[in-house]
Amino acid sequence: MVLALALAVAIWTIGGRLGWPRQARVIALGLLYVLVLAANVALPRGAALREALGGSAGEWLVLGGLGAVVLAYAKGLGRLRQRVRPENRPENRPGTVAQGTFAPGELDRYARHVVLRQIGGTGQRRLKEARVLVVGAGGLGSPAMLYLAAAGVGTVGVIDDDAVEATNLQRQVIHADARVGMAKVFSAKAGMEAVNPHVSVRPYHRRLTEEIAAELVADYDIVLDGCDDLATRYVLNRACAAARVPLVSGALSPWEGQLTTFAPWAGTPCYACVFPEGRAEGLAPTCAEAGVLSPLPGIVGAMMAAEAIKEITGAGQGHRGRMAIHDALWGEHREIGLSRRADCPVCGPVGGAG
Repeated sequence: MVLALALAVAIWTIGGRLGWPRQARVIALGLLYVLVLAANVALPRGAALREALGGSAGEWLVLGGLGAVVLAYAKGLGRLRQRVRPENRPENRPGTVAQGTFAPGELDRYARHVVLRQIGGTGQRRLKEARVLVVGAGGLGSPAMLYLAAAGVGTVGVIDDDAVEATNLQRQVIHADARVGMAKVFSAKAGMEAVNPHVSVRPYHRRLTEEIAAELVADYDIVLDGCDDLATRYVLNRACAAARVPLVSGALSPWEGQLTTFAPWAGTPCYACVFPEGRAEGLAPTCAEAGVLSPLPGIVGAMMAAEAIKEITGAGQGHRGRMAIHDALWGEHREIGLSRRADCPVCGPVGGAG
């Protein structure tokens, strides 16, 4: 048997070096098998050649049966792979294509963007290549992330240390009842991937602190601030100003929302210019204390996503240097201009981020 196996290895190796196609080498091995089996049947027991080839046809029949099973399995598997739809093949699955590259069929979902004169194919590619960080997976972050994913932003990071609660579901539309108790960043990841499986989501289940803010922000092209903690807003503002990363900032009260984009190196104020000090204790109640209209975070969060898309694609005019204020109770929308503070410790001459 050793002689026959050595011949088989020699045929496969030498044939490969001579450039024989795979099918030709398989046929040669099949002929060798037939000859060895015939020798074990035709030659008398005890013959030297028969003994060198194993001495028994039974062992070769078992080996041949196993080989037939393996070949049949491989052929069946190959046929199954051929029947897989192109978009479901491993090489075409979301996340397996190169960064900034559209998967087969992916561009069809962005057709309404491509026909927009202000975005077009160039703008859509910019969205695909963009990296957007969302701070806070709550009321403002939820609609913003859904629209960023739907719009085709290639990479969306989300940082939050909270878990989904039943009271969140009235307004935080990216979460679901079945995910109550789950970390918000992982629930948001599931929500975005359900909308667009081609988006790459980076969840950070932790609080944004001074120690990590600079490095995290520097890895993104634009940041959306949807958090409800003033200390975190100041940390984020300093990191974005230092890294020169545009900061789209949204905020809510029970019936009113506001939105602006901070880019102090381009002449706008920063967050600390507009709000140099935190509010006094008890002056502005939280959503849990005062309540909030269910659709209001959706209105403002969707506007934040629109601002991010305009910043990335260069379409239209954003809200740099001006603040939009939406009053949902009376159906009013107004804007105010914003100015830098010369003595701002973040973006003024002392801060040096301007």
